[in-house]
Amino acid sequence: MIAAELLAGIKTIIPEELIEEGIYDPFLGNNGKIVVSPINEHDIASVLKFANENVKKVNVISGGTKKGYGGIEASADILLSMANYKGIIEHTVGDMTVTVKAGTGFKELQDYLDEYKQKIPLDPAWPTEATIGGVIAANDSGPKRLSYGSARDLVIGSRIVYPNGSIIRTGGKTVKNVAGYDMNKLFIGSMGTLGVISEVTLKLRPLHKFEGLILLSFPDGNLNEIRTFIVNLLDSVMEPVAFELLGPTLAEKLTGLPSYTLAISFEDVESSVRFQIGFVKDHQPQNTKLSILEQNDSKAFWSSLYKISPNGCLSTSGKETWAALKIGVKNLDVIWVIKETQLLQDIYNLNVVAHGGLGHGLCQINFTGTSEDVVSAIKHLRIFVENQGGYAIVKHLPLTLRRQIEVWGEKPAHFFLLEGIKTKVDPNRILNHKRFVGGI
Repeated sequence: MIAAELLAGIKTIIPEELIEEGIYDPFLGNNGKIVVSPINEHDIASVLKFANENVKKVNVISGGTKKGYGGIEASADILLSMANYKGIIEHTVGDMTVTVKAGTGFKELQDYLDEYKQKIPLDPAWPTEATIGGVIAANDSGPKRLSYGSARDLVIGSRIVYPNGSIIRTGGKTVKNVAGYDMNKLFIGSMGTLGVISEVTLKLRPLHKFEGLILLSFPDGNLNEIRTFIVNLLDSVMEPVAFELLGPTLAEKLTGLPSYTLAISFEDVESSVRFQIGFVKDHQPQNTKLSILEQNDSKAFWSSLYKISPNGCLSTSGKETWAALKIGVKNLDVIWVIKETQLLQDIYNLNVVAHGGLGHGLCQINFTGTSEDVVSAIKHLRIFVENQGGYAIVKHLPLTLRRQIEVWGEKPAHFFLLEGIKTKVDPNRILNHKRFVGGI
């Protein structure tokens, strides 16, 4: 039952047609007793100001793909949905920048930019359902981060609504801004705990003319041979936009071959792509299988990969538990991380699909199994990764299990800085409560 006082208070500041009763879903949590769907920035500021003055908790959602990412509370008082706050504010074709509202769908924006032969050089998971605000708030990125970077490299400006309802602008709308502290980075990856992103300005890239993808499978599973090939390619003048190692289970799912497989992607003019593909073919190790996908076939492969991880807006409740981890290690240590995940399949009776970037060192690992086995595997893999000098973050897990395991790992040495900023910006702790590192 919705608290009458809360509902009555919200109705005094927001049109009634933008308010609805929340749907309580205890499986992933991060819900709200009522859902407010603002259509302008004033509505966003009004909701946050009301919540701050009345000390009401607020969760933020757009597409919902990251509903299982962080947070140990089943529900806040208010669920602020950005789903209707979308659209392109400004597109400067010559400067190659675009300013959009936070609820704008990622694929929707890419389709619009495609008409101008431009693109946002990001490749997050579930691009059809993901929104710009969610991608930025989580600093989400994919395999092509190797060439194009992450959201931190592409955001040049934003508008942020603070928990007290005030609005600030960070950065600007041109690529060349005045030197100084980059306030954008404070909010990128903060999981919406410091403020609500209302709009964002991004650098764009020209749409590539041609793309080709090499799938190089190693049936013998000789990891030292794989490592030697990787080092040689990284030391060459080749410039892949993605250089991923697929574990055997994932490779079988995507290619039909249950072998360690390298996915090497090139994007450029056709002559450049074909030259680089030829270079890899000329240096192909013995006893390996090589296939080439071009244009739409290459796009289809990546589209399938982006839908491998669990999605917070699709129900994954049932007999089996789904978990997704992001792991960061030194780039060549990706090989040993992927190998370890394959061992976990037998140790904990799990289905494991895993891939990792051999240029940037980020791995995406997905587990499916019983709750007990999934939690045990997460703990096992985290110890292994930390012994390699890396880190492991749990990006998707049911609420009951997020309460049992620290999804962000141990508090970092600089946690006092994070906590100090949170206390200054959100002293009442109303925004995305306990969603980020250390329960911030």
